[in-house]
Amino acid sequence: MNPSLKLALIVLIALEVSFAQVWSVNVALCVVSLILMLWHHISWRRLLWLTLVPLFFASTLVWSLMLRGNASDHFLWVLFTRMFVYVYMGGWFTLTTKPLWLTRSLEQNAKLPSKFAYGFLAAFNLMPKIKAEVATVRAAALMRGEVLHVWSPRLYFKVILAAMNWSDQLAAAMTSHGFVEGAPRTHAQTVPLIARDWWLFAGSLLLVQLGMFIGLP
Repeated sequence: MNPSLKLALIVLIALEVSFAQVWSVNVALCVVSLILMLWHHISWRRLLWLTLVPLFFASTLVWSLMLRGNASDHFLWVLFTRMFVYVYMGGWFTLTTKPLWLTRSLEQNAKLPSKFAYGFLAAFNLMPKIKAEVATVRAAALMRGEVLHVWSPRLYFKVILAAMNWSDQLAAAMTSHGFVEGAPRTHAQTVPLIARDWWLFAGSLLLVQLGMFIGLP
């Protein structure tokens, strides 16, 4: 499916699931997302991680509501399965969609301004550098006898300062490579948006709507 339509589909279904209380549809969405990830050969280690993390938080949430005793069994099942819907659908999207391909699709198909599209791509590609900077700042603090924990504001303040410097360098690099805001652009690769993508998008939404109406409450 076209990356822009895939993103729109995930967002729309997530919004609808947030307000609906049909746990059978949540289970169906989890199963479909899991099948799609298996079809794309996602490793078992990642699938296990995508299962254990929501299992912990969903179990904790349900347990806390059970202790209060003011939630029905139906509502507890809805909350429990809804957590897995968010994680599984998000995992399917992120693990099967290349950031560069998504950026090109947002620019070409969704008509997102180039500065926002490439800004998103730059921020994504800076993540490894940000992780390395966090490790460097913590190591420098240890040399001075300070321990900067994950929740230490000073740690992130220094990383933000470094990121601001990187943003200036990135802007200069894009300008030197001929990027001009608002100027017409050509594309080395075009992202197709064909009728099949629209049929998959509309069909998926229709199936979810049918499930909301005829599924088990």
